[in-house]
Amino acid sequence: MPFLDTLRPNHSSKNEGIHRFDYPEVFVLILTVILLAVHFNFRPTSMALLVIVCLPSLMILIYNYRRQKSFWTSNIVIILLSVVIGSIQFCTVISLSLAALIALRIIISSPENHLKLIAVSIITVIVFYYVSVTLSSADIDCHEGWTTPIILLASMIVILYQFWHVYQEYIGYETRAHQAVGRLSTMVSVINKLTRFIPPQVWEPIVKSDSPVTVANKRAKLTIMFSDIVGFTELSDSLSADNLADILNTYMHCMTLIANKHGAVLDKFIGDGMVCFFGEPNSRGARQDALDCIAMAIDMRREMRTLRQKWRLMGFEGLYIRIGISTGYCHVGNFGSNNRLSYTLIGKEANLAARLESSAGKDEILVSESTYDYICHNYDCQHAGAFKLKGFDSKVNAWQVLDPDTYKGHLSKWVDHTLPGFNLHLNFKDMKDNDYQDIRARLNFALERVEQEQEKVATDIAAASKRNDNQ
Repeated sequence: MPFLDTLRPNHSSKNEGIHRFDYPEVFVLILTVILLAVHFNFRPTSMALLVIVCLPSLMILIYNYRRQKSFWTSNIVIILLSVVIGSIQFCTVISLSLAALIALRIIISSPENHLKLIAVSIITVIVFYYVSVTLSSADIDCHEGWTTPIILLASMIVILYQFWHVYQEYIGYETRAHQAVGRLSTMVSVINKLTRFIPPQVWEPIVKSDSPVTVANKRAKLTIMFSDIVGFTELSDSLSADNLADILNTYMHCMTLIANKHGAVLDKFIGDGMVCFFGEPNSRGARQDALDCIAMAIDMRREMRTLRQKWRLMGFEGLYIRIGISTGYCHVGNFGSNNRLSYTLIGKEANLAARLESSAGKDEILVSESTYDYICHNYDCQHAGAFKLKGFDSKVNAWQVLDPDTYKGHLSKWVDHTLPGFNLHLNFKDMKDNDYQDIRARLNFALERVEQEQEKVATDIAAASKRNDNQ
């Protein structure tokens, strides 16, 4: 795919150094021993040094032309440089030039090899120094002629070349690092966008542990919730697409926040409905999963009251939520093919939750008997009846979950009452301390207006009654 190709790193940089020779010191070695042999008129010791150094150097030239750097090749080059330094009995300028090449080779080698290479160099220099002293009765004089400046110039050229090469590698690494950061940023951005389509319980294990993704599912005990908006279909016939989309997106945004807050797996959106479940991939036990699902459903019903009040002010009336919940065994996991997977659930209990949701009334939460058995000690429920549901041979008992706040009497945190021409919605949880005075003033103003209207109606009725009596 073109997009994936843009995210793949460019591996051409790995082969940049294969066709380049990484040991230019070898050329200095060969040049040095040839010049020394000429300088000493091809004496046996200088010819022996020429043979000892040239043969391995030529082998390195041939062997390493198409190969990358290695510890053993670096070791051999340092040994050959040390052989020359010891053999010329520390001739000052030439020895310093070759020692600089040794130091440079050690610096650009791996840090764990530094001590090894230093030790090999020192031992080799000492050994060949004593060999040279033993074989040569007189001190070696290599300061005359052009030998010394030529070797010094060649060493400087190699050192500058190596520094230039290191700089080029640094520039290459920096460029690749910027490219890698860019690719990583792109991948993170893409992943962040894709995670909006997948429940966090599904993608988090994949991202954190790189767990395999295959077509696989298992049987597990789940608590499933289906919900939708009562009256949305009728409203959609009278609204523009823009207003309809705004209402639906606002509703789904609020319900998604509640689902994430309670740890539900948001399976899918189906039109104006949604499917959530508890129990996989992270379960807190069948009973606690059922309790968490009920708590989520109650919060959704409360949030729908707030949304309904906002929509009323915008002129959209009659939108309520209805919810069906069931607990039982289903198959959950990755369904589909190796090319396209969907994390979802299938089973009889999922169908039961969907049928209960269709049978629920406005703002009702209907639960199956299996769910009721788990939650009845924590929530007030009332038997809603036995329903004949599509796909089930016998009638299914269902219970309605009552709102805990509504049935606390004067301790309730909610006051919600609607009549024709009258709508009272109080949410004490969201009220702030400095709001109470303003709320009390507005309620008193509303009471005065109610009394005025009531007196006016009473006066009108009395006047109408008096006219009838006079007639």
